[in-house]
Amino acid sequence: MNAPIIQVVNSHLAKLYSPTKEPAVVFFRHGVPLLYNGEPDENDIYGFFEKNQSPAVKELTDKIFEHMTQAATGSTTGDWFVMFYGASCVECQRLHAVWEGVGATVRGRINVARVDANLAGADTAKRFKVKKLPTFLFFRLGKVYRYDLPKHDIKSFVSFAQDWYKNSKGEPVPLLSSPFDELVDWCVDMIRYSISFGLEVLKEHPWIWQIGIAGFGLVLITALIAIIKAGKSKPKTIKKEKKSK
Repeated sequence: MNAPIIQVVNSHLAKLYSPTKEPAVVFFRHGVPLLYNGEPDENDIYGFFEKNQSPAVKELTDKIFEHMTQAATGSTTGDWFVMFYGASCVECQRLHAVWEGVGATVRGRINVARVDANLAGADTAKRFKVKKLPTFLFFRLGKVYRYDLPKHDIKSFVSFAQDWYKNSKGEPVPLLSSPFDELVDWCVDMIRYSISFGLEVLKEHPWIWQIGIAGFGLVLITALIAIIKAGKSKPKTIKKEKKSK
């Protein structure tokens, strides 16, 4: 493969690329790390890396997620195992090589991908109610299964995608939001933000609500005075007596 081999001893990099296993064998191609999870046999290692000289994990965004996965229509492009991550998530970065190992292990049978939940995949993360990072979702035949197991190693992920997902409750894949739904969600978010911002301001400056009440009272009193004056100044109608012929 014309690749240099480097041995690192007592390095913090071991935890970065292999959170659960040491020693670890990591293959870098195009700057993307791939963690080997097989037996310590040179022929197996060489064969595994030779088959995976290109990255196995696909990067999905809001624009191409549904087109690539066909999740809402029954996954006509096959099953998909997706990791939602964030650039500032340390645990997500540590699982980069592990997730590549998952994609390489099931290559050709299950599609493995990842979505940036904070940037290019923010709407998709919201669609599937992703609350924490990393989050792992398995899509199969119009249903989504949430990976909630505590183990984050290649063997556990692969086992879940192949068979263990049946022990998890499948949820119908939510449909894509319409422009009207997005507008409603935006309005709700703005209202929540406004209320939250207002409460924070009142918390820091409690005197503001007193001024607001005083101002409202002044306006109300002024309006009442204007109404009373208008009633008093109403011209009286004078009845004219009819002249007798």
